[in-house]
Amino acid sequence: MCLAIPMKIIQIDGVQAVAEVDGVSRQVRLDLLPGVGLGDYVLIHAGLAIAKVDAVYAEETLSLLRSLADEVY
Repeated sequence: MCLAIPMKIIQIDGVQAVAEVDGVSRQVRLDLLPGVGLGDYVLIHAGLAIAKVDAVYAEETLSLLRSLADEVY
């Protein structure tokens, strides 16, 4: 099973970017999404941005993931 995490793009340098969620930032690639800009939310899987999503969808998904993590930990 694969899981993609919504993250916000906070820095872009060509096809390299930095994405952030909950204070954690990661280097990601934008090869598959050439139109992504600063502040956009994208789904990240294995270091690649695979889809652009709106902020409401991203926050709802993150809320669900946080509640799942709270149950496990």
